[in-house]
Amino acid sequence: MFELKDVEILQDIVRAGGFRAAAAKYGLSQSAISNRVLALEKRLGIQLFDRGRRQVRLTPVGRRFLEEAQRLSAARDRLIQEITRPGGLSGTVRIGVAETIVHTILSELLNQLKGAHQRVRFELSVDTSRELGVALADDGLDVAIMLRESVPSGAAVVPLQRQPLGWYGAAADPLRRSESAEPLTLADLARQTIVSFPKGTPPFRELEGLLAAPDLPPPDLHGSASLSTVLHLVADGFGIGVLPVRIAEADLFRSRIRRLNVVAEAQLSALRFVVAYMPDRNRDVGEEVAAIARACDQNDIEKRS
Repeated sequence: MFELKDVEILQDIVRAGGFRAAAAKYGLSQSAISNRVLALEKRLGIQLFDRGRRQVRLTPVGRRFLEEAQRLSAARDRLIQEITRPGGLSGTVRIGVAETIVHTILSELLNQLKGAHQRVRFELSVDTSRELGVALADDGLDVAIMLRESVPSGAAVVPLQRQPLGWYGAAADPLRRSESAEPLTLADLARQTIVSFPKGTPPFRELEGLLAAPDLPPPDLHGSASLSTVLHLVADGFGIGVLPVRIAEADLFRSRIRRLNVVAEAQLSALRFVVAYMPDRNRDVGEEVAAIARACDQNDIEKRS
């Protein structure tokens, strides 16, 4: 419809007070400048200048057009300055995280990234690690913090601290026993309603395996992609649950749920989270996010200990 060069020419015509002076600036004839403005008016379907006066002036609609077009020109200049300025990250960084990360290090991670790189904007996705892996492979994400088991082929990985899992029940749950009491067996647990990670995830598959013994009753096992939902269901007494210790024992739920004492055979493997990125596409972003994520992860562990 129009070029930013057209906007510059209009500005110069207005500042110089006529077509002749603007033409001299560009080393063009007055007719060449006039023809360019006429062609622009024809494309836009509006009259930009009132030519009936001795001094060329913008029409009201011409003033409106120039004001809006100048904003576009300023945005262009700002964008060029930001993306060509040396050093640091810039532009939009697409970060995907599993929900466990939302409850642990995400806020500090983004605050530190923003503090170090003022020109960065974040586009966040919260999903299961399986979906994050697909998005990372398809270039839908620049970097993902996800379970190691779902990292796509070819991705670089930087490990975070493992996150242990625990069994939890509501604070008033009759299954809760004193430290000196006998730990709950798999049979004790299998007789309860159990809520945890969504079906298909490593924790859910491991939990299914633990409860699949022929001498155990068929488990009443429920999965949810929302750990917040699992926390609330456990706290409200819907069932017992398997949850990341760092989340379950945070201040928000400390008074509403309690960790259950279980036999060693009922313990699940710790979650192995990593920062993953495709090095051929996003090495700089991936390395920067990974370095800050590792520091935030250590800070989170120390804060909760």
